[in-house]
Amino acid sequence: MTLTKQQQQTIDQLHELIDTVDHIVIGKKETTRLTIAAMLAGGHVLFEDIPGVGKTLLVKTIARLLGIDFSRIQFTPDLIPSDIIGFSVPSAEEHHFVFKKGPLFSSLLLADEINRTSPRTQAALLEAMSEGHVTLDDKTHELPDPFFVLATQNPIDYEGTYPLPEAQLDRFLMQLSLGYPSPQQEVQMLLTEDPQETLTELRPLLQLADFAALKKWANAVYVHPDLATYIVDLGQHTRKDAAIRLGISPRGNRACLAAAKAYALLEKRDYLLPDDILAVVSVVYRHRLLFYKNLSAEQKDRSIHQLIQQSAVPVKRGLKNDALSKKLCSACCLCRHFILHHNISQHGFVVFILFY
Repeated sequence: MTLTKQQQQTIDQLHELIDTVDHIVIGKKETTRLTIAAMLAGGHVLFEDIPGVGKTLLVKTIARLLGIDFSRIQFTPDLIPSDIIGFSVPSAEEHHFVFKKGPLFSSLLLADEINRTSPRTQAALLEAMSEGHVTLDDKTHELPDPFFVLATQNPIDYEGTYPLPEAQLDRFLMQLSLGYPSPQQEVQMLLTEDPQETLTELRPLLQLADFAALKKWANAVYVHPDLATYIVDLGQHTRKDAAIRLGISPRGNRACLAAAKAYALLEKRDYLLPDDILAVVSVVYRHRLLFYKNLSAEQKDRSIHQLIQQSAVPVKRGLKNDALSKKLCSACCLCRHFILHHNISQHGFVVFILFY
């Protein structure tokens, strides 16, 4: 492991945050880990779930523990774009229009039942997610930094839904599902205190600067060329499969890599392993693949699992060492420069290497 002590301490704080969420949203720790990984990768998450399984509670808890502002939009058929983006109002004092921000302008947004509203309103939200800003009356208004959207949609067979187009689904890094708790977990929920009361007592465990640093470290995770090839191979199989009408795009492959790098950081590593890719590939692919047949979420996951088995997993041995070799090579080049140009002895060169 080559993470610094400060990096390890910050990641430990992030694990404490995940554990705290697990005490409130019981039995959904891996879903929380994947949600955090998506946020570290700078992505958005789509939950396909029935009402009442804890989505709002999950988002509120994460927002409070990160110390960022949170808002929720309940999407309905009569919602229009200005209801979420905002609108211009006349200013009597300054004799011009002033932009009044809508609920979209928050660091963490829960877009509830996004597929119950019109395609026009859906497009307004998803365009803002993609661009990082909104434009109104020829003026650009930047969204907060950080800005994350955790959206929910009802299963497509629910009445009164407007399915998201494939191009808009691609804006989400992952598709997750909380699902029903087990009977044991549900008993535990009934025996614990009201989570809403616990929520009010929570204090931030990470500062925004810490989370920004974590995002930077996740982006810097080393990727062996064999693992990049592995991701491309997985994507190629989706494009050739006879049961799939629309396979993974190059942007989907980049999304898979970004999510896997964030997951590697959660595992306290600054280099990628096949396990990290396998941990995220299903949730990255799930909403991007378009099958000829209408499959359930479970059937899609089984199909993705079969696709994964068609690609040879790179051997773990050497993936870490190659990352270390790269660092040592960089150190050696730096030392050689100092020896040639600053008259440093070779003994000093060895000491410098060990210190590095």
